[in-house]
Amino acid sequence: MDETYIKVRGQWMYLYRAIDSVGDTVKFWFSEHRDLPAVKRFLRKVLKRHGRPERIVIDGSLSNHEATISCDAESRLRD
Repeated sequence: MDETYIKVRGQWMYLYRAIDSVGDTVKFWFSEHRDLPAVKRFLRKVLKRHGRPERIVIDGSLSNHEATISCDAESRLRD
């Protein structure tokens, strides 16, 4: 899971991506914000559509880390 800042139709947006183990994008989402609510919203959408992954690899973003822990607390990632 990662995010980047790109220009879409003249407006700067955050592009969140979920990528599988072979490097293919399985889900993406645009947001005006790079914060905890945005990451949680994206992660919930990915989990709802693709189910529980074996592992989640994230960058050093504190928001990504907190969203993953939050979803774990909601039993979305637990066995």
